Amino acid sequence: MPARGTSRRPAVRERAATRHPQGEQTLTFHAVDEERWVDFARLFERRGGPGYCWCMVWRAQGAEARQAGRVERKAAMRKRVKQGTPIGLLGYLGDEPVAWCSIAPRDTYRKGLGGLDAPEDTPGGVWSQTCLFIVREARGQGMTRQLIEAAIAHARKQGAKVLEAYPVDPESPSYRFMGFVGSYEALGFQAVGREGSRRHVYRYALGPKRRTRKVASPP
Repeated sequence: MPARGTSRRPAVRERAATRHPQGEQTLTFHAVDEERWVDFARLFERRGGPGYCWCMVWRAQGAEARQAGRVERKAAMRKRVKQGTPIGLLGYLGDEPVAWCSIAPRDTYRKGLGGLDAPEDTPGGVWSQTCLFIVREARGQGMTRQLIEAAIAHARKQGAKVLEAYPVDPESPSYRFMGFVGSYEALGFQAVGREGSRRHVYRYALGPKRRTRKVASPP
C-alpha cells in the first residue's frame, strides 16, 4: 500500500545514465509538484531533515530574504510549487522519500548563487543543481551519484543545454550540502571557475543522449 501522501499513479522514472553496482539500492525519482508536496514536506520535516531552510537559501529574494523563519520559508517554497515553478527531485526507496536534489532553471535562483555567463548561453538554457540531501540511514550507498545522474537526466529532458553545480572541496567547513568536487568530476562535469572562496563552478554540457551503435564482428 502506498505511504500516506504518495501518489498512486505509475512511477515516472528519471533513469540514471550508468548502471549501479550489484546490491546497491536504486532510487526512483519524481519532480516535486502539487501531487508530491506532502512527500516533500514529510522528508524535510523528519528528524535530521533540512526543514530549517526549506532549500530557500539560494531562492529567497526581497521580502522573502528578510523573513527567514521556518514557517515563512516553507510558505515561500509552497508558493513556488503551487505556481508550477520547478524546484527539484525527490528520490524514493519504494514508496518512501529518502533523498532530495534541488535542480531548477538558474534564473529561478537569486543572483548570489553565481555561475558562469558564457556567450553561448540561452535564456532558460542553464539549469542549476544546488543542494543534496539523503536521510542518515540511507547514506553511504551510492545515492549521491544517483541524485546527480538523475539531475542530468531531468535537466536534459526539460530542454536545458547546460547543468551547473557549485560543489566544494572535501575539507570545506561550509556549503557541504552542495556536494563535493570529486562526485561531479567522476560523472564528467568540467571545472569552469570559482564562486567566492569555497565554492567551485562545474558544468555539464547536455544534449541528446548518445546511443551506442553495435558494430558487427568480422566473420
